[in-house]
Amino acid sequence: MKTLKEVPCGETVTVKKLTGDGPVKRRIMDMGITKGVQIFVRKVAPLGDPVEVTVRGYELSLRKADATMIEVE
Repeated sequence: MKTLKEVPCGETVTVKKLTGDGPVKRRIMDMGITKGVQIFVRKVAPLGDPVEVTVRGYELSLRKADATMIEVE
């Protein structure tokens, strides 16, 4: 099981599953991150937080805590 947090810079992955519960999961889905969508990892900050990604044509910064809830392949 690989999470978005583990994906190296410059790689494109597909969302397999969202873990987490309630409001946090809802917020991630509201950002456009849903099952089957492609995510391109643009940048990872020096300390790993935040992770900059491109989703559905727009750029997004995700906290490490949120990135661990996104299972990818």
